[in-house]
Amino acid sequence: MGEAEPQQEMDEARRRYEFKKTLEKLEAKEGMGTELITLYIPPDKQIYDVTNQLKDEFGQCANIKSKQTRTNVQSAISSILARLKYYKRPPQHGMAVFCGTVLLGGDRTDLECTIIEPPEPLNLYMYRCSSRFELDPLREMLTEKSVYGLLVIDRREAYFGFLRGNRIEPVSGVTSTVPGKQRKGGQSSVRFQRLRLIAINEFYKKVGERASGTFLAEKDFFERFKGVLIGGPSPTKEEFASGGFLHHEVQKRVIGLFDVAYTNEDGLAELVDAAQDALKGMDIVKEKAVMNRFLQELVRENGNAAYGEESVRKNLETGAVDTLLLSSHLRKSRIRMKCPNCTHHHEATVTSEGGVDLKTIEIPFCPSCVTPMAIAGETDIVEELTQLADQSGSKVMIISDDFEEGAMLYNAFGGIAAILRYRTGY
Repeated sequence: MGEAEPQQEMDEARRRYEFKKTLEKLEAKEGMGTELITLYIPPDKQIYDVTNQLKDEFGQCANIKSKQTRTNVQSAISSILARLKYYKRPPQHGMAVFCGTVLLGGDRTDLECTIIEPPEPLNLYMYRCSSRFELDPLREMLTEKSVYGLLVIDRREAYFGFLRGNRIEPVSGVTSTVPGKQRKGGQSSVRFQRLRLIAINEFYKKVGERASGTFLAEKDFFERFKGVLIGGPSPTKEEFASGGFLHHEVQKRVIGLFDVAYTNEDGLAELVDAAQDALKGMDIVKEKAVMNRFLQELVRENGNAAYGEESVRKNLETGAVDTLLLSSHLRKSRIRMKCPNCTHHHEATVTSEGGVDLKTIEIPFCPSCVTPMAIAGETDIVEELTQLADQSGSKVMIISDDFEEGAMLYNAFGGIAAILRYRTGY
């Protein structure tokens, strides 16, 4: 059971990466007119009902004035009907079909058809023609299902925001008018202390009202909002938490109080770090832990760390990688080329934002027979490096760039790094 859970988490992270990447590719597609078809089929929809509607739509296409648009829409419907023949019923979560003649650049077009089995059940049926694919129902599935409220406070200021999966989302802050501990001349110490306590109480009330309003306004509050973390110095955070300043629905979701030095926007990240035990099991805590381990190995003399595609690839091939770290923002593909006349082959890595157009790749000449090489295939680099890791029993972590260390993996190390089992020369 202990080994199965980490494997399930890794598989889920890979599926999420693939799903997000597919949506990005579809988002980049564009048609010349309203000829891109989006079809959402929920799991309880009968396939024959869908095919009957598509056949009706095919007949209705005769009313389209533009011959090119009419031809392209009919071709897309025919392509979808051909694919639906292989389904007796929709998959467990339903299916989304995106089909149409897309622009490739210049005057080039191509009929493309993509079928997605979503990670969650589809709850709607949709047939739509437009110049772009309708992706909002699938984008909703990428939103984080678990949300935490973050609040840092001292007597000078307060700041609040959200923790959504791996992402800290600052919202707003409040500044106090509480006077310092030193009273001005002409006031009795008792009166000054009473006025100061009134000011502190009013400040706590303002913070409680604004933070509660922000947290309660969260979509699906009672389902997605898992709790509130409160940070700050003692005794301020204890006074605030026990004073009933938060709305009762928010108050009963307070998970814990944590010591933090900063109570501005920077304090939210410090609060998440301080609350790691309370958040244990959340992705951001696991990702921060493995990134910190990598950075510690990196600065240690003869540390077991490697970064950069070439170095990590060689370490994977020798079986030296313990944990492969890949940025979720990585968008590259590995292109395989071979010479049509001899046995020479070549591989290159290219950027693949929005998908790779193989027709635009610069083709090198074979160094042996000076013949233009031919493209033999393309693989997403995350998929390719993950396969290498699986062959040697290495763990794989897909690291988001929504926190400081995750952004560092992408910006400073090219999105590819590794913690090694032993030191190599690569």
